[in-house]
Formats: sequence, structure tokens, C-alpha cells
Amino acid sequence: MRFTVDRLDHVVLTVRNLDVSASWYQHVLGMEREEYGRKSRTALKFGGQKINLRPLDADGWETADDALPGTADLCFVTAVTSADVVEHLRERGVHVTEGPVARLGALGPTTSVYCHDPDGNLIEIASYQG
Repeated sequence: MRFTVDRLDHVVLTVRNLDVSASWYQHVLGMEREEYGRKSRTALKFGGQKINLRPLDADGWETADDALPGTADLCFVTAVTSADVVEHLRERGVHVTEGPVARLGALGPTTSVYCHDPDGNLIEIASYQG
């Protein structure tokens, strides 16, 4: 049998400090924090996706062999302009490492702004509006 993948449902980020990371994604990227499951795990919901946060020292997670904080590169799409993204990040004290710069996303040309989350993951915020 052959199949194709329809969409990305969630990703798991390994984090040093669960509360610091969850707060950053809530306040900087506007995600909604959710506690779920029997073991009170933490997820960050946005659109039709979510990020599960796995504490570095957590047991009982099926994960990559070498899952470490700060090893992910993630791209999020926003409906505002990159200039608005830069202003928003600066208002929250987040250092912009690059951008706005032209990039090519899954749906075509984007303008992207880059920063890092508290664990050092590279965060790209892309806008198809410019």
C-alpha cells in the first residue's frame, strides 16, 4: 500500500525549562498553552497544530535518540507584514537575528524575520504579505 502525508499535526521540542519556554511562545508568538494527558504534559496550540514541550529530564516520552534543547529550526507563518513582526519582537525584548529577508516558503515567496527562543532554537516568522 502506498500513501501520502496530508499535513503536519505537531512537533515536540525538548526544553530546558518548561515554564520559561511555554511563556515565551505564549507572549511572543501568541500560542495558547494547554495541559493534557495523564502526566500533565504541556502543549502550545496555534491554528490547527501544536507544539508539545518535553522537559529535558522527562521520562516516558518516545523521542529522538539525541533530542536536545536548541536543535530545531522552525518556521511559522503569520498574517501580518514582516515590519509588524519586527516591531512586535522588539517590543517584547526579542533580538532579531536576521531580516526582514526574502525567502521561499512552501506556498511561494515570503519575507522572513529570524530570532531564537529561550533554548536557542532558530525561529523564522514568515509573511506571504511582505
